[in-house]
Amino acid sequence: MRSILERIIYTLTALWALIWFFITMLFILIPVILIGIFSEPRRTDFFIRISQIWMAIYLPIAGIRLKITGKEKFTQGRPFIIVCNHNSFMDIPISSPGIPGGNKTIAKIELSRIPLFGLIYKRGSVLVDRKDENSRKNSYLKMKEVLASGLHMCIYPEGTRNKTTDPLKTFKDGAFKLAIETQTPIMPAVIIGTKKMLPANKLMYFKPGKATMIFMDPVETIGLQSADLKDLKDRIFQMMWDKIEHETKVS
Repeated sequence: MRSILERIIYTLTALWALIWFFITMLFILIPVILIGIFSEPRRTDFFIRISQIWMAIYLPIAGIRLKITGKEKFTQGRPFIIVCNHNSFMDIPISSPGIPGGNKTIAKIELSRIPLFGLIYKRGSVLVDRKDENSRKNSYLKMKEVLASGLHMCIYPEGTRNKTTDPLKTFKDGAFKLAIETQTPIMPAVIIGTKKMLPANKLMYFKPGKATMIFMDPVETIGLQSADLKDLKDRIFQMMWDKIEHETKVS
């Protein structure tokens, strides 16, 4: 009986969060369209500021208490590749506005086709169709352009949401190849709490609560070559795995 009651409650909270997501989204839609008159990177800088205001309003309404630590580790005027774990659809609304400074996120093209939301989604993303080889190549080149313009690039190296019970899924090479080729430092980041809040394996289920985003010590890539890719990837993976395990035990 208790499990049925909980399911009903968290279905209702899911509806509440979804309704308010779209209501608040409508208020930022016009500003997001208007900033299209600006060129990059100013357009993305404005977009992130708008997104920060949006999430500052939306997250408390949805019942999400967000804590972000480690922002002081970013060096002003220097782009970073942020690699972040991926547990649920809530990760992107938390991470993109949570990163200090203009940034774009590598994101799958399917969500850009959603009416109205797709306009906002495109503004903050480098889109990729993972089934299309040309799209993958073009998105990689666009990520290089993002970094060259002085913007940060946020990448989820697991590729998809982690539906396992492990802290992380196996990392793909893309983020680390990009870091080495562009000699851009990597900023590992972990998000704690969104897996319970918005589980990947449950439909219309949302459990309000606390989410934490932690920026870890940056890892330099200057001087690294393609032969160092695996060591770099393994090092970042272990750093993030240990951090997630530690934070999960503490909480």
